[in-house]
Amino acid sequence: MSSAADPLAPLAGLPGVSDSVDSVRKAVDRVYGHRVMRRRSGEIASEAALRGARGSAALSGADWALEEVRRRTDFGSEAQARAVGAALRLTAEAGQLLSIWRQSPMRVLARLHLVASGSTPAAPDAFAPSVIEGDTVGRPRLAGEPVDEPLIDLPLPSAEEVAGRLDGLSRLIIAGGSAPALITASVVHGELLALRPFGTYNGLVARAAERIVLINSGLDPKAICPAEVGHAEQGAQAYVAAFEGYVSGTAEGMAAWIAHCGRAIELGSRESTAVCEALQRGAA
Repeated sequence: MSSAADPLAPLAGLPGVSDSVDSVRKAVDRVYGHRVMRRRSGEIASEAALRGARGSAALSGADWALEEVRRRTDFGSEAQARAVGAALRLTAEAGQLLSIWRQSPMRVLARLHLVASGSTPAAPDAFAPSVIEGDTVGRPRLAGEPVDEPLIDLPLPSAEEVAGRLDGLSRLIIAGGSAPALITASVVHGELLALRPFGTYNGLVARAAERIVLINSGLDPKAICPAEVGHAEQGAQAYVAAFEGYVSGTAEGMAAWIAHCGRAIELGSRESTAVCEALQRGAA
């Protein structure tokens, strides 16, 4: 697809976005260029996954210490534990869905919600929604169905609008484009958070989809720069304020959201650089 035909390409011209794209690229390159990465990239990726899951769960109301996330094995006992467990499962699953994302993003989103909910589909197709009567897991919500997403208090789009915008997002992903990975990841993240297409775990699913875009685009192919860490580090209030800019649809609001997501990737990269330094010192 040429840049002229790519609906996301004009976002690169918004004030400050080009600087954010360049800054993110430099931050990611610094981590990939670290000497520890040459021999211990698997350890860095595992640690990034854990820290990313912790960060995403924190934004969903389960702000646990990293060591608590590391040591716990029971994630089904209460709401916060379920959120942490969902975040861990999503982070682990994201890397398994890369080849499917560009062909069928809706199947991937359904799968992510199934995984977050801890559900196993009854059908042989691992991407099929739950077939239990009345169950909302793994499918976009229908008219009148409630949504539990405590962090985001904006009006919900109608089920009809959700269906139309999800179709548009799916077509955008399948078509590909020339927009930088930061822009695409920011739009996917923001759109899913705005739509809140599922009854639960929309924030976790949106941040997992952002992760998939960053990996699949080649910006962070080894998944060592967890944006979720940076989103959590900037705080829930800043996250919501930036997201409201996305929802506004204004040039200023979109630029602010993209910059916020870019800063999140930079902070995730900084976190992994610190892990590299600790491994180099033999302290981790």
